[in-house]
Amino acid sequence: MLEIFLKTLPFFGLIGLGWFAGRIRFFPAEATAWLTKFVFYFALSAMLFRFTATLKLEELFDPQFFLAYLLGSVLVWVIGFAVAKARSRPLSEAAMEAHTAMTGNTGFLGVPMLVVLLGPPAVGPVLMVLAIDLIVFSSIITMIITVARHGRIAVAPLALGLVKNPMIVSMAAGLIWAGLHIPMPAPLQDFVSILGAAATPGALFAIGASLADRSAERVAPAIWLSSAKLFLHPLAVGVAALAVFDVEPYAAGVMISAAALPVAGNVYILAAHYGVAPQRVSTSILISTAISILTIPGVIAWVTQ
Repeated sequence: MLEIFLKTLPFFGLIGLGWFAGRIRFFPAEATAWLTKFVFYFALSAMLFRFTATLKLEELFDPQFFLAYLLGSVLVWVIGFAVAKARSRPLSEAAMEAHTAMTGNTGFLGVPMLVVLLGPPAVGPVLMVLAIDLIVFSSIITMIITVARHGRIAVAPLALGLVKNPMIVSMAAGLIWAGLHIPMPAPLQDFVSILGAAATPGALFAIGASLADRSAERVAPAIWLSSAKLFLHPLAVGVAALAVFDVEPYAAGVMISAAALPVAGNVYILAAHYGVAPQRVSTSILISTAISILTIPGVIAWVTQ
C-alpha cells in the first residue's frame, strides 16, 4: 500500500501544483481553460492515437470485459438515479447525478496514470473503459436531458457532439490505422510521441488548476455522489467482472482501478452547458479528487496482488 501510494504521489503532486498555481492566481482561470483545450485537442489526442494505432484490435475489444464494465456501471447509474428521484429531483437532475456517480476521469487521469502504474498492457482495457464512458453514457445523459426539455431525441446534435469530441476522433483514427495494418512512419511516431508526452503533466496540472476555482456547495449530495464513484462503482464492476463474467484477472484489475477514479471534469462541462446541477457536480469533483489520493493507491494495491 505504501509503495503504491508513493508511486501515485507524483501524479497527485502535479494536481496539487496546479491547484496551488490556480489558488494564488499565478495561473488564472483563463489560462486553465486554454491549457485544458491544448491537452484535450492536441496532447491527449496524440497520446490516444499513438496507443490505439499500435494496438492489436483483439486487445481492445473483449466482449466479456465490455459487458462486465457496462453492467457494473449501469447498476451504479440506476442506483444514483433512484436516490435522486427519492429526493424528488426532476428527471434531468436525477440523470445528471446518476452520470456523476459512475463517470470517472479516465481521459485526463486514468490514461496517463494507470498505464504507468499497471504497465503498457493496461492500454487496451483503459481505452475500452474510456470508449464506453464517452460513447454509451455520454449519449444516454444527452438524450435524457434532451427528452426532458423538448420531449424528443435530437439525433443530429447528438451525433455531431460525438464527432466533435477529439478523444473519440483520435481513437477512431487510431483504430482505423491499426485495422489497416499501416506501418507507423518514424517522423509521425516521433511527432505523436513528443506531443503526447505533454498530456500527462498538462492534464494533471489542468485538473488541479480547475479545482482551485471550485467551492464546496451542496455538500451532502456531493458526498453521496463521491462515495458512489470511489467505492460503489469499483465494487459493482469488480463483482460483474469477477463473479458474473469471466474477465481475465489483469484486465479486471485495470477495469476496477479505472472505476475507482474520481468524477470526471467533463461531467461538469455537461452540467454547466445544460444548466443541470452544476454546483453538485463541481463539489463532487472536488471531494472525490481529494479523497482519491488515498483510495486509488488502496485499490491499485489490492488489484495488483
